[in-house]
This record gives sequence, C-alpha cells and structure tokens, in this order.
Amino acid sequence: MAEHRTMQRDALLDAARSLLSEGGTEALTFPALAERTGLARSSVYEYFRSRAAVVEELCAVDFPVWAAEVEAAMERAATPEDKVEVYVRQQLELVGDRRHRAVVAISASELDAGAREKIRAAHGGLVAMIVEALGELGHEQPRLAAVLLQGVVDAAVRRTELGAAEDPAKIADAAVSMALSGVTARH
Repeated sequence: MAEHRTMQRDALLDAARSLLSEGGTEALTFPALAERTGLARSSVYEYFRSRAAVVEELCAVDFPVWAAEVEAAMERAATPEDKVEVYVRQQLELVGDRRHRAVVAISASELDAGAREKIRAAHGGLVAMIVEALGELGHEQPRLAAVLLQGVVDAAVRRTELGAAEDPAKIADAAVSMALSGVTARH
C-alpha cells in the first residue's frame, strides 16, 4: 500500500514537472494533474493540499539534484576563476535539460510566501557553493558577491528561457564575462 502511494506521488510529481515545463505555473492545476495521472481530482488532494505544496515538494526533490550537478562540475575546476565560470555555465546548461525545466519554471514564477521561502533556501545552498571561490579571489564580501552573481545567472536563465534573439551560447558567454569581470577583487 505504501509503495502504491509512493508510485502515485511520483506520478503526480512527474505530471507536475511536465505541466510546469509546458506552461509554467499557470498550467499546474489540480484538474490537469488529475487528467495527466488518471487519478480522481479528490485523490490529488490526498497528496497535496495546494499548488504551492506541489511546488514545495518539487523544490525539495529537484533543487538538490540541480545543486549536486553544479557542485560536481565545480569540483573539477582547478582555479577560483574556473569555479566561477563553471558555476555560471553549468546552471545555464541545465536550463536545456528536460529534467530541470520544472526548476526553471518554479524559479520564474509568482508563488506564495511559503513556496518562495523554500526556493530561497534551495538557492541559498547553490549560492553557498560559490562563496568560497569568491573569497579565494580576494572579494571582501564574498556572500554579497555570491548573491549578486546568482542574480546574473538567474537573469541569463530567464533570457535563455524566453528564447531571446541571442544564441544561448552567447548569453552564457556574456554572463560568464560579467561574472568574472564583476567578481575580480578591486585593490
């Protein structure tokens, strides 16, 4: 029985990912979840009390995977500058990855305070990874620089997602250039 519930919960999360990828948070509705999974709408409510609860669960499950991929790529980088570049490029690369489209949609959406707090906490884990590299670069306020750097990454992610006129590779190059010239310590 517990295994069946886990399978249904996983199916609902998968359906939520697809809906978010296809139409953003507006597409994530309980009737749509019910239709995608073949469950009754009342069954969806047994698992999640609201759309925000679905989003919070996806954050808890998917953000750590995203962060782990960024971290693994950063561990292969030799210098602090390389770490900064990898931090930016890896996140932009993940935008095109089907598994992470829901994370992008969630990050871009208007959500209630509870869900936003969960996303902020998840992003906090990501930002924490780059603080050390920024400190090694001699930045006086590495935590502040890390938050601002993530802002550059988020803007580049949104620009890429919008299907902007620029090639995604050009957006990534511009974001890396801005990150590296912007985080170099000024003496």
